Parts: sequence; structure tokens; C-alpha cells
Amino acid sequence: MALRLYVATSSQGKLRDFRTAAQAHSVAIEPLPALKTIPAPEEDGATFHANATLKAVFYSSFAPGELVLADDSGLEVDALLGAPGVRSARFAADAGLVDLPGADDNTDVWNNIMLLQKLADVPAARRTAHYRCVLVAARDGKVLHTAEGSVNGLILEAPRGTGGFGYDPLFYLPELDLTMAELDLETKLSLSHRGRAVAALLPMLGA
Repeated sequence: MALRLYVATSSQGKLRDFRTAAQAHSVAIEPLPALKTIPAPEEDGATFHANATLKAVFYSSFAPGELVLADDSGLEVDALLGAPGVRSARFAADAGLVDLPGADDNTDVWNNIMLLQKLADVPAARRTAHYRCVLVAARDGKVLHTAEGSVNGLILEAPRGTGGFGYDPLFYLPELDLTMAELDLETKLSLSHRGRAVAALLPMLGA
């Protein structure tokens, strides 16, 4: 019987990424049942690890006996001293440009605009950045395993590509001369922070 993981996310982009990364391990990835009816916990952790842990512990209590996976991930820009970091999804909202992030708005567009504004005077060589992802698997409110993944790149001065989500159109991979938004899904998951975190976690779960 294939291992089944419930993922505590309403992001279709994340869910797609998790499913694609897990296919090679014959792992079934499903959204947590009735997730939309569960009041979300406040993500007030100072690190990706803290936020992923609190979500995994919280949501696993709503699926007794099941493995529940939660992540926290984002973009760290060296010239911005690691920002937006854990505030990646709320970068523009924190500045008052948009309301709180939602699945059906233009949050990604505003976040990218905010990032470009912050880096307007930063030369290309200093626009180094890192995508990071922390995954935590829990069952019945107890943490079982934690894994991380990261990828290095540069932030462009203008977006390229129509794939992906978040900051993908600005996140440039020099070795491929492509942005994350220009990669096909399989290639992206083979080297992305989220794909690497999934690949590191699944063997811990016996997959």
C-alpha cells in the first residue's frame, strides 16, 4: 500500500509541487480534509522551522492517526539581510500595498513589485538570493521528522517566464540561464528548494 501524506496547505502551487516530487517515491499526497473549515494558527515563528513545526503539530490533530506534512518556505535575499524570509508571502502586505495574502488575488505580483523596489539600486552581482523550505511531518500532534531544502540564485531586474508561482519569475539560475518560472515542472522539482526538501524527507518516512 502506498504511503499517504496529508498536506496542510491551501496553495495549489505548493500542492502541485509536493505531488510531483512525491510521484517518484509512490507516495500519495492529498490536501488535509476540510482544511478550509479549520481556523489557521498564527504563524508567528521567527524561522521557517518554527512555523512549519507549529503548523504540522496543529493540523495533525485534525487527522487522527494520519501523517500530516506542513512546510514553511520563502525567499532570502542577501542584500536585504535575509528578507523577506518568513514574511515572503506577506512582503507587500507588511508594507501596506495589499490586504492579507489570498489564493485568488494578485499577491504574487505585488510581492514581486515590492522586491524589485527594494533592490532598485542593487547591482546585479549583489542580487544573490536563496529559496529555502523546511518540511515537518507530524502525527497526532507529535513531530516525527524534519527536512530542509535550498537553492541559490540571483534576483533579476524584471520577471521572466509564466510558470511557477511566488517569486519564481525573478529567481534566476545562472547555471541554466533560466528563471524558476521558465523551467518545466519536472526540472524545477529536481532542483528546487521544495523538491529537495521532499526528496530528503520521504526516505525518513520509509518511502
